[in-house]
Amino acid sequence: MMNTVNNGMMSSSSSSSNATTTTSTANNQASSALKTYFKTPEGRYKLHFEKTHPSGLLHFSHGKTVSQVTFAHLKDKPTQSTQTSTSGVGVASGVRSAAARILGSSNGRTLSFVGGNGSSKYASGTARNGSVSASSTSNTNGNLNFDGKGTYLVFNVGDTLFISDLNSQDKDPIKSILFSNSNPICHAFDPDAKDGHDLLIGLNTGDVYSVSLRQQLQDMGKKLVGLHHYNKDGIVNNSRCTSLAWVPKGDGTFVVAHADGNMYVYEKSKDGVADSTFPPAKDQSQFSVSHTKTNKKAAVGVTGEDGVQGILLLVDDGETVQGGGNRFPLGAMKLKLLGWTANEPPVQPLSNPTARWHICQGSINCITFSNDGASMATVGRDGYLRVYDYKREQLICGGKSYYGALLCCAWSGDGKYILTGGEDDLVQVWSMDDRKVVAWGEGHNSWVSGVAFDPYWSPPNSDDTGENVVYRFGSVGQDTQLLLWDLEMSEIVVPLRRAPGGSPRGGSPTYSTTSQSSHWDACPLGTLQPSPSTRDVPKLNPVVTHRAHTEPLSGVLFTQDSVLTACRDGLIKVWARPASVENQTSNSETILNTA
Repeated sequence: MMNTVNNGMMSSSSSSSNATTTTSTANNQASSALKTYFKTPEGRYKLHFEKTHPSGLLHFSHGKTVSQVTFAHLKDKPTQSTQTSTSGVGVASGVRSAAARILGSSNGRTLSFVGGNGSSKYASGTARNGSVSASSTSNTNGNLNFDGKGTYLVFNVGDTLFISDLNSQDKDPIKSILFSNSNPICHAFDPDAKDGHDLLIGLNTGDVYSVSLRQQLQDMGKKLVGLHHYNKDGIVNNSRCTSLAWVPKGDGTFVVAHADGNMYVYEKSKDGVADSTFPPAKDQSQFSVSHTKTNKKAAVGVTGEDGVQGILLLVDDGETVQGGGNRFPLGAMKLKLLGWTANEPPVQPLSNPTARWHICQGSINCITFSNDGASMATVGRDGYLRVYDYKREQLICGGKSYYGALLCCAWSGDGKYILTGGEDDLVQVWSMDDRKVVAWGEGHNSWVSGVAFDPYWSPPNSDDTGENVVYRFGSVGQDTQLLLWDLEMSEIVVPLRRAPGGSPRGGSPTYSTTSQSSHWDACPLGTLQPSPSTRDVPKLNPVVTHRAHTEPLSGVLFTQDSVLTACRDGLIKVWARPASVENQTSNSETILNTA
């Protein structure tokens, strides 16, 4: 095959190689011109190290996707080892034979055997274009250096998902996972996951996977292991995944947003095979929530005589469960099928996702939850921020950008404020108490692609009263700049509001009878507001403006010791905080003095 390549193809390949080399050289020269530090009122932040993908690795779809970064902290290794086989393949033969005996006596009735881990029965099957070929068992030659805990960065570049050790100064990742004919777009980590599955991955094909990060690190291969597969082949929604998130305190519940304006609610404890169907949205311009129709199937968790666990799929008529020619009450706490004992609860609905939220027309660009899981914020292609009461499935408030789409949003740790950024080059601060924009920041020269509050920062003269009087947050944009902002409560003067209808509210300090902008009028619950005039809202100026990369930026993260910036091509920079820099300098001086 190598000898049959014609001269034209060789010339094209050579030109491509030269172009790549030229681009790389130009980027290196531009990078050398960047400062490796920036100053803030509390001290100097210094570039500690960088993370990226292997330099010689070319992706067939490189440039078609934007790299996103997820921070993942694995706690101490659990006492029980991670399960190394997915049940569709790894269940003992005793369970299989029992299932076969039941199937043989069912007289054609619907009854099939599935493993205990969702749709992993497809792991050894043929994957469509746009899905990953997954291994059903972990590599026996696992990563012996992995101790089951640590802090990691998960990021996507082209058709590959990379995992880097944040505590190591090695630039290259320690793990890469290759996808077949598809691109990972978004991912999310659940630090409080009660079982092994803590990492979500959304693809451009609409497919979604949940896996154990620990198990991926223990495996030496380049494919996902022990996966659960949701929305397989786009059976529920075939548009691109745009954002996903675990629901805080949701006990394994997660949400997935798509490019067509729909969001779906999943439960990772339920099988992803029997996906749900939903009626079409009656009005595409209106918010609506639809729940799964009545389930036609149910799952029974069973334990065989040899102690091996599995799952039986049984037909459900709403009152009884039919299997092997017999019928059993849905509420039965014990079920025996040829020596099989049902676990409690015996029956679990299979439908997944459990609900569909139609948010908007056009793409949902970002989803984020408040820390308590009570509220959810979304931003989209139509330029609106929407804030919901997640449990009640109700719109609380929202409003429009000054221009174009909103691309990102983030909650403050106390749930009082929301940041948004987008194509108007501005950062907006929303107050949940006022349900309005209370400040806007100008400083970027292009689209704002990432925003985040810094939960570890406190003012240099903080009185430690527990009350936040100053919030620090960061933003990054396609102008390659990192901006840091201080949101001081004393400087945000919200005008006295007029009472609804213009009538005075005697004795109320929050209302005024004087004329002023209608932006500060009380807003009814569930109302989407137009963008206010910039003259009516306090303006913020950045504390720091720093050109951090040579390429457009895609995200910013804050850790206890550092600030992380990521560009769209997969380069991550770790900027050490002033205290960390001082500690490093002190340690170096101690070592020199000792020597």
